[in-house]
Amino acid sequence: MRRGIVNLPLHSGKAPRWLFDRMTLLGRLSDPFWFQAFGCLLGFDWHSSGLTTTVCGALKEGLRGLEGETGICVAGGKGRTSRKTPQEIEQLCDQSCADPAPLIYASRMSAKVDSSALQDSYQLYHHAFFFTQEGQWCVVQQGMNPATRYARRYHWLGAGVEDFCCEPHAAICCDARTQVLNMVAQESVGNRDGVAALFREEPTRIIAEAKHIAQLELPQRHHITPADLNSQRLHKVLLTTYETGPRDFAGVLGTQGVGPKTVRALSLMAELIYGEGPSFRDPARFSFAHGGKDGHPYPVDCSTYDCSIDYLKDALWSAQVGRTEKLKAMKRINTFYSSPPV
Repeated sequence: MRRGIVNLPLHSGKAPRWLFDRMTLLGRLSDPFWFQAFGCLLGFDWHSSGLTTTVCGALKEGLRGLEGETGICVAGGKGRTSRKTPQEIEQLCDQSCADPAPLIYASRMSAKVDSSALQDSYQLYHHAFFFTQEGQWCVVQQGMNPATRYARRYHWLGAGVEDFCCEPHAAICCDARTQVLNMVAQESVGNRDGVAALFREEPTRIIAEAKHIAQLELPQRHHITPADLNSQRLHKVLLTTYETGPRDFAGVLGTQGVGPKTVRALSLMAELIYGEGPSFRDPARFSFAHGGKDGHPYPVDCSTYDCSIDYLKDALWSAQVGRTEKLKAMKRINTFYSSPPV
């Protein structure tokens, strides 16, 4: 299972009832790495944003009442339903006697990171939380860019998340990258520590610094502007948190009232006060390994394609499996490689 992001165009319309019912019957298991292919298998539009919401809805409906048999629970969904995820997790955990606290924390933090800490112009509107009775979990959530009408899907796998605020996405795939505010990048560690330090400072001093910062001219590359510094709102947040003083950036993100604007303001102040800037690197990676048959995003590189196939053959011969299994697998590779293009 892998984590990643997929950019998808927005298509209007709804999944027909006859198709959704059949998807529900077939959709019993979910794997983030195979999610896109799984949606195609179930028969939904292969590249629209509706694939995410419809497949997750079918899985939730298909597993409803079978949690004890399958060991898999599904909470959350689209729009208002996504905000009921903590309550649904509690209800499902009551049935299995599992501890809901770490699962609810994982649900909230994954949503908070992709809405506030990774600001890539996609607004979250869908959050599905899958978990087992043993406490394993994964997240499939999606955001929409209103300007481009494209969606970006985020996959999280609990077993691979060592730190919610430092490189939680291991394999982010999309074909368009831009400059973002990436507070969960490794290179943002100094800025994150600065933001946490600000929350431990006396609020009056920080607001005084904010008023001074409003007079500065920022470089062109820095898309955070002094207009982001709403001193009244920032003062209210700082007063609320000064008594408890979050010890790290995760505690800052988990504070009520801390959203994208507050994170941008705090990031700017941390850079100017402590000299530690954030990362503007989009963590997404291109999803095309060898190019596309229509020349987009670039023509197929046949040489690299051949090298990839040879690498797979070498890896297969080195695998710790029987000779018969190796020969069968090699035959499948050769059949695929020699098939005429369609």
